[in-house]
Amino acid sequence: MSVYSNSLITPDHFSTLVELLIYRAKNQSEQKAYTFLRSTETEAASLTYGELHVQAQAIAASLQALNLGGERALLLYQPGLDFIAAFFGCLYAGVIAVPAYPPRRNQKLSRLQAIAKDAQAKIVLTSKSILDNLQTSSNQEDLEISGLHWLATDELSNDLAQAWQLQELTGDTLAFLQYTSGSTGTPKGVMITHGNLLHNERMIEKAFGHTNKTIVVGWLPVFHDMGLIGNVLQPLYIGVPCILMSPVDFLQKPIRWLQAISHYKATTSGGPNFAYDLCIRKVTPEQLATLDLSSWEVAFTGAEPVRAETLEQFASTFAPCGFRKEAFYPCYGMAETTLIVSGGEKTALPITCKVEKAALEQNRIVKEHKAQGDTQTIVGCGQSPSDQKVIIVDPQSLTMCASEQVGEIWVAGPSVAQGYWNQPEQTEKSFHAYLADTDISDSATSIPFFRTGDLEDV
Repeated sequence: MSVYSNSLITPDHFSTLVELLIYRAKNQSEQKAYTFLRSTETEAASLTYGELHVQAQAIAASLQALNLGGERALLLYQPGLDFIAAFFGCLYAGVIAVPAYPPRRNQKLSRLQAIAKDAQAKIVLTSKSILDNLQTSSNQEDLEISGLHWLATDELSNDLAQAWQLQELTGDTLAFLQYTSGSTGTPKGVMITHGNLLHNERMIEKAFGHTNKTIVVGWLPVFHDMGLIGNVLQPLYIGVPCILMSPVDFLQKPIRWLQAISHYKATTSGGPNFAYDLCIRKVTPEQLATLDLSSWEVAFTGAEPVRAETLEQFASTFAPCGFRKEAFYPCYGMAETTLIVSGGEKTALPITCKVEKAALEQNRIVKEHKAQGDTQTIVGCGQSPSDQKVIIVDPQSLTMCASEQVGEIWVAGPSVAQGYWNQPEQTEKSFHAYLADTDISDSATSIPFFRTGDLEDV
């Protein structure tokens, strides 16, 4: 029986990511789940589903021995596969994972301290190399912040896996806290449950048209929602290979990203708008001649405004390599909605519209044929699935906007997070918004929305 034969048995009936990985480990134990590339474009490490399961069990057993169920664990890792094992180790132990940016040598740890304090973390999971660097740096005293216990997971023996005890988890169990600064600069921990994750992964699978032939390549930071949920968890969700590389390796030589897509015949990969701009500027004609991008079906772009000029330039630059403009997939999302909110139609050209600049600045949409002055091209980010509700609201009157009017995006549905950790007032303000004409006493018709703070037009 092929290792792929069970990979697309629908994961809908799983209520947690733990159940899903156990299933993958049982049915696709020898299948390579994750591969990490060195800066030399060679494979540095890989994990099968079976190996990931055992490593997660060993880490979880260590956490269980410390009686940390329900507590928060700060995850500090350099790019690689150790983070993935630690993340699932937390889930296996019923510990709430808190991904964070790993500190550089002699770097101030003020943001980490703020996150650790806000999350009330009890332990830091990291690698031996990071721990050694911190112990020999000027930040040594910071190792004692908040009375945290530090554990280098890459030094744990897999024999510990035998001591792991399966936890009672549900879809409502918190899986991790995704910290975001937002506009205030103060870290806020978005509470993401297993149910949030599984619903959003299902949305991504359907929106991207993923199948058992999907191959994912990614360079995005795994402590960021797009990297973790889009690049790491989506391949696990559908049971397909994932090839990862360091964000720094991409930034230093953008060609590495495209070479990985070409070499592994990847079907899905993407990043913010700047990543495509970087490729346009840095890839040489000689390098272009070595690429085959014809396998690339979904070139998602989000996390920052999508520029029509970038899409045009990238498509024309890399057309000789087999890239098709129809592969572009502009999408919209954020940590508070787990990740994706909306996206276009796979294989369709991105939808663009020329509008009057001055009117747009006044939150109005005046299309090109009616424009009185300069115009700019805006890119559509598709639509949301039927089981999620997205509305455009006047932020002053709290009523729905008319057609061609700019307003605030409000979202309701199973992917919307549970709120901000330990911030009940901000949670109430942002996650429990109602239209002005809503009868809140009528639970059958009153739906609370998340206010994104982002402006968009109908």
